[in-house]
Amino acid sequence: MLTYEISAQDHLRRVDSFMRNLLPSAQFSYIKKLINSGHLKVNGTPADPGDLLRYADQVTLKESSKTAAFLARLTPELDILFEDSWIICFNKPAGLAVHRTEDPEEITLVDLAETLLKKRDGVGRLRPVNRLDKGTSGAIILAKSAVAAGMFGKMVQEEGLGKLYLAMVEGKLQKQGTIDAALDGKESQTSYVRLFQGGGVSLLAVYPLTGRMHQIRQHFRMIGHPILGDKRYGGRKLSGFTGHALHSFRTTLIHPATGEEIDIPAPLPESLLRLATRCGAVSDESFLKTLNDVPAAETLALS
Repeated sequence: MLTYEISAQDHLRRVDSFMRNLLPSAQFSYIKKLINSGHLKVNGTPADPGDLLRYADQVTLKESSKTAAFLARLTPELDILFEDSWIICFNKPAGLAVHRTEDPEEITLVDLAETLLKKRDGVGRLRPVNRLDKGTSGAIILAKSAVAAGMFGKMVQEEGLGKLYLAMVEGKLQKQGTIDAALDGKESQTSYVRLFQGGGVSLLAVYPLTGRMHQIRQHFRMIGHPILGDKRYGGRKLSGFTGHALHSFRTTLIHPATGEEIDIPAPLPESLLRLATRCGAVSDESFLKTLNDVPAAETLALS
């Protein structure tokens, strides 16, 4: 029996995501089979693929020669948050561009993801469904085919994605608020809830109600509370921190092919976790418990 204890870096990770990163070279159908057969247990109880793991949970996996052959010898280059036959979702690190930029030599998330799938499955043409700025970390969805890209693109356009971000901003803000300010002549709204504040900065749960370019970054600059590390929009430089302190923490959607409601959390990068716990002057455990209670976008009572 293989036994693992969930660390802060895996808090609120889906069970199937944990297995994917544990067995990166296995096809997702094999991982689904292991979970559905009850070979994986969380705190002694069989788990479902979409169950969320929490700090200090005990995960056990029945050992076999086939499973042992798939075990990662090194940490996978990309963190897979969710995968099925239609899409694959990654926890993008800050500093990695999703698309090709002006630099033809720059490696992008799409490049790395296609290489991963070609090595694992023999095929690997991917198309981004949503977008994240280069300096923003968190969940990014890529479609595995032109048909999937069309279906998910239509879903995003007509119904949208439920989005919850975590942001570290300068200064102190009221407990809850909504920024209603047009961007490029278009109506734009961003709501937030303050989670912690201290040392002249605040940690916020952020809910973009519209989807304008750089909306969250621009809105917090406009009210005088730029995101830490966001030099383009007035944020002060963070020593030893890549990108800016903005993370796409939770994405929800209705799968257009199955009708299933899918919740895809993206565990925090260690650098942002350290910033957040210093801001709140709390332990990892206390901070992570707070994240358990952060309201989802669709249940937030907006002011």
